[in-house]
Order: sequence, then structure tokens, then C-alpha cells
Amino acid sequence: MRVMVFVKATKGSEAGASPSKQAIADMDKFNEALVKAGILLDGWGLRQSSEGKRVRFSSGEQTVIDGPFTETKELVAGYWIWQVRSLEEAVEWVRRCPEPMRGEDSEIEIRPFIEGEDFGPAFTPELRAKERELRATEEKLRAHLEAQAKMRA
Repeated sequence: MRVMVFVKATKGSEAGASPSKQAIADMDKFNEALVKAGILLDGWGLRQSSEGKRVRFSSGEQTVIDGPFTETKELVAGYWIWQVRSLEEAVEWVRRCPEPMRGEDSEIEIRPFIEGEDFGPAFTPELRAKERELRATEEKLRAHLEAQAKMRA
């Protein structure tokens, strides 16, 4: 089961507050444990919403909205993608997580990914093949971008 684990934003994270050296070290240690357990597939922090945009779709129209966005409790400050055996296992890992926004109340949300079988017969063999092809192309692009980043470093 793949899950997306959202670290919710706080007033401090939206203000651009930087974590302490200790907070960074603690989170690095947690991420290392996730990697060693074979759970971590991806994960990053996100810049505050003032640097983002939203696109609203309504009645065939699209509207671009510049950040910042006011409802902090609805914003995401970072994420992980984990491969776990169950939602309960994901909860156990989150319980081991260092406090993400030290000094502020914070939340982490866990949501399972929709998988192809969740669509039932609508996810035809042809659509499954197309999905596999898309994922293979995505992996090649990711590897290419990672190689470029290593060359720049």
C-alpha cells in the first residue's frame, strides 16, 4: 500500500521560519530510519504558500490565484510517499516522527493512494498497459533529472 503523508503547515512555516539544527538532525535521522526500513519512496518540504499558485476550475473556466493562502490548516508544508503494509503501519511510523513544527501545534495526515484495481472493470487491460508505459517513462525522466542534479553538485 502506498500512502501520502502530509505535514500540515503552521503560521510559523507559512512565515518562512527555519527549523533549528537539532530539528533538521532529528528529521534526517527519522528519514534515514524510513529508508533503512524500505518505506520511503519520496519526500520533501515545500516552500510557503506565498510562493505558490492555485488554479481554480469552475464551469469550464480556469482562474489562477496567487498565494499566500489564508487557511493555514489546509496547507501542506511537506510530504512523504511511503510504501507500507497497512494504514496502521503508517500510523506507527508517524508516531515515531519527531515533532514537525517544534513550538507549534501541528498535524500529519496520512492518505492512501488510489491504485488501478480501485477502478474495477473501468481500468481495462489497455488502460493498465498505458499506465505502465507512462510510469516507465516517468522513471526514466526522474533518473535523468537526478543524474543532471548530481553533475551540477
